[in-house]
Amino acid sequence: MEPQIRVLVVDDDEPHAQAVAETLARVGYECVVANSGREGIRLIEEQNFDIVLTDLIMDGVGGLEVLAKAKSELPDAEVVILTGHSTVKTAVTAMQAGANTYLTKPLDINELRTVADKASQSQRLARTNLALQRQLNEKFGFEGVIGNSSSMHSVVQRLRQIAPTTATVLITGESGTGKELVAKAIHNNSPRQYKPFVPLNCAALSENILESELFGHIRGAFTGADRERKGWFEHANGGTLFLDEVGDIPLSTQVKLLRVLESGEIVRVGTNESIKVNVRLISATNRDLTDSIASGAFRQDLYHRLKVVSVKLPPLRSRREDIPLLLDFFLREFSTAHGKGLATLTPTARKALMTYSWPGNVRELKNTIESMVVIDSDGVLDVDDLTEEVQATAPVSSDLGGTPAHLVGHSIDEIEKYYIGETLKLTDGNREEAAKMLGIGERTLYRKIKEYGIG
Repeated sequence: MEPQIRVLVVDDDEPHAQAVAETLARVGYECVVANSGREGIRLIEEQNFDIVLTDLIMDGVGGLEVLAKAKSELPDAEVVILTGHSTVKTAVTAMQAGANTYLTKPLDINELRTVADKASQSQRLARTNLALQRQLNEKFGFEGVIGNSSSMHSVVQRLRQIAPTTATVLITGESGTGKELVAKAIHNNSPRQYKPFVPLNCAALSENILESELFGHIRGAFTGADRERKGWFEHANGGTLFLDEVGDIPLSTQVKLLRVLESGEIVRVGTNESIKVNVRLISATNRDLTDSIASGAFRQDLYHRLKVVSVKLPPLRSRREDIPLLLDFFLREFSTAHGKGLATLTPTARKALMTYSWPGNVRELKNTIESMVVIDSDGVLDVDDLTEEVQATAPVSSDLGGTPAHLVGHSIDEIEKYYIGETLKLTDGNREEAAKMLGIGERTLYRKIKEYGIG
């Protein structure tokens, strides 16, 4: 049974606070009342609440202080400010400080319940999303690295072996396969997890700027260097530095990076003084660095120093059985992020998402689902909600025009058997996902598989 949504009502007008609590309790909320801001802060420190309703103007400790405490102690809670018409401007300030919304007194009961219901829906989505994430991590993934395919099982197993060590790691794979996510997963499961994780995209910076970003500089080192600056190696001291697109580093900087890896010391631009650093380096590239070595664009000694351990991420098109997991995960994530109810995918839209080639890999899938959730207005995601790229390659919907010519003249049972078999191939035997795509219940699908003798 899902736990009740807990509401804290903070108001120094005791009759008003009780009336608000009773109004919400009648529709299923578990309410706790605090008759002062100070008492509200004490309860926030001692207990967990999903929603905090606080009066803005109170004697002593006011609503803004209650808001600040709630954002600090209960960062996932929804905070609603209660205010009179004369203090609406201050309520807007409260929203800028993190309140979700405000209600003006005297309160309209229906409006109060509507706001509470919307806040509770966000809380339930957040709970569901968190539970799903935990379930996925336990069963399929590793800190958000989601996948049930054999290739992703191998990746996760490798990550579990790598994470506790101090070895440098080279992550390879196409753009959008989740290289930074994997780097974060390694860091978060290492002894350095409470130290900084610092990502830097090497391709986005020119040679001079890259050196300064990596190693820092002293005042006057170059034009515009008007003050001393720490580099990312120093910022990441004790933690992990992630260099994305490491294959784009210029040769002159490669020499200096190799020296840092061998000595554990950096030298800021404009000085000869060395500084000791303790940093684990994880790098990533979508290039074949052996080709770059052959062409003279990348140092072989640095390559071997970077890839003490390597991880290769497969493209999404080669692990289609992971798409259903990713679809459900992103749907929940973005429904929560954008404050919307959990939308459903029609079988036709789901099939289109399953069959699309995903040249942009997981990043493209993630952006596609977010786009669909944002523009959705009816809670049902269909083909017309897909991005143009996915629509352009979407399979023909299940009308007579989409029936393969060789099935014309065959019985309905033969056609049904064909489509069930093809859908199971598409989902790599995932019966739950196949049932969703076919628009039938799982029990019906099981019965049809047995009836038609589909292996």
